[in-house]
Amino acid sequence: MAAAQAREPLCRTVSHRGGEFAVCTVDLRQHQVRLFWRGADGQAFGSFSRLLDSPEGAGLVFAMNAGMYDEALAPVGLYVEGAQEMKRVNTAAGPGNFHMKPNGIFYVRGQQAGVMETGRYVRQKVRADFATQSGPMLVIDGKIHPKISEQGTSRKIRNGVGVRGRNVAVFAISNQPVTFHEFASLFRDELGCSNALFLDGSISSLYSPELNRRDGLLPLGPIIGILPRR
Repeated sequence: MAAAQAREPLCRTVSHRGGEFAVCTVDLRQHQVRLFWRGADGQAFGSFSRLLDSPEGAGLVFAMNAGMYDEALAPVGLYVEGAQEMKRVNTAAGPGNFHMKPNGIFYVRGQQAGVMETGRYVRQKVRADFATQSGPMLVIDGKIHPKISEQGTSRKIRNGVGVRGRNVAVFAISNQPVTFHEFASLFRDELGCSNALFLDGSISSLYSPELNRRDGLLPLGPIIGILPRR
């Protein structure tokens, strides 16, 4: 049984509502979930290839873009790497998906992961090892974000992250353009995530040797990377 579980792939293709999605499921008791933004030279990695060629990215088993960023490839909201807060939480109002409140934060602390609405994260004073803020929330306590309409018509390649319990993070990217509601319902109905967060659209990218993918969309801001736990 243990050997079979060890061979089970992290990433697989999932069908939902007529679409296909690449889904990577990570048990933090077996793998590390980390965030990568800038290399030793102080410059943003900007791509999977540059990260994989660096000492920091050696051994990655998969990676995904980690949230929204500005023209300088800097996170637009909270960003924590190695327990160091490198960008402060962003609670401002504004246009675009990031400001579609409530937005949220994906965070890792030790062998536990969470997705939490931004205001709640601030109130609870979470101390994270790694954290990235994006928006909107897709699923909040088992319910799809109230501003995400089932009648929505905007279709894009989208990626996001959800959690199951305290130790399992589930990452997904659509293989073709989907609506926000289709993407949110994937996490709620198919992947069993009571909380899920939208990371980005259009530039959504995945590195997964298991799925024979190394997307080359450029440039990327912060990157989520998965490493075996030693």
